[in-house]
Amino acid sequence: MSVKNVSIIGLGWLGLPLAERLLNEGFSVKGSATSAEKVTALKQKAIAAYELQLNPEPIGDLHGLLDADTLVINIPPKAGKLGDNFHPVQIQYIADALQSSFLKHIIYVSSTSVYPELNREVVEEDVLFPDQSAAPGLVRAEQLVQTLEKAEERVVTILRCGGLMGYDRIPGKYVAGRTVDTGDVPVNYLHRDDAVGILCELIGNRVGGTFNAVAPIHPTREAIYRKSCAEFEYALPTFVQPAEPVPYKLISPAKLLQAIHYPYRYPDPLQFYYQKTI
Repeated sequence: MSVKNVSIIGLGWLGLPLAERLLNEGFSVKGSATSAEKVTALKQKAIAAYELQLNPEPIGDLHGLLDADTLVINIPPKAGKLGDNFHPVQIQYIADALQSSFLKHIIYVSSTSVYPELNREVVEEDVLFPDQSAAPGLVRAEQLVQTLEKAEERVVTILRCGGLMGYDRIPGKYVAGRTVDTGDVPVNYLHRDDAVGILCELIGNRVGGTFNAVAPIHPTREAIYRKSCAEFEYALPTFVQPAEPVPYKLISPAKLLQAIHYPYRYPDPLQFYYQKTI
């Protein structure tokens, strides 16, 4: 199986490192950015960059981005700002454009935020439909992408990533000096380097299906915040016990690991690599 050309819609915090890794591995990579300035910077990195905005209708050369072997759709849904319906409409426009495409593999980067707090380990089959989900708009977007699968002709992968951390995304800075009553809750984090590594494995082997992508170890938020604040000199939050137990979920990556046997670079969120920027 030979995959040579990869297109990434969304060359942001995750998409750009993915593009750079693929380039280093010999792939031809193109991708989208939302401004002419970003396009110029990306072209200097040997990435064929296209200016594209999804407002939610596409403004830019969407069809040029779809001329590839593999497409990675990596668009933050921003449901909190734009509502649950905005992102599915964005994906509908992409899906419509893909109807006549010869793409062999489509990867949609989703999120474990689709799962409600079930107070147990959760697996992919726990959310199959929007009415089961804590983020119904995201599941509707997943379903739109899944309709593009064609028997033996096109593979579709839904990758539900946990909380993406690493580098400048440092847990301690988000809670510094605050009051935290969720200290006993386990984290479902994924380091950016492992998100990139997992995506490369899925691309290289053209693996289809719906998968959770999280680090296999789940320390508590309190353990994470204490270590992070101490390491980067953030003000320690005040930990308080809630009157009632805080609901939680423990995301299982077992299905993914069975499919690709991926060796995590950072299996334990307490050992994630960060860079504090000024």
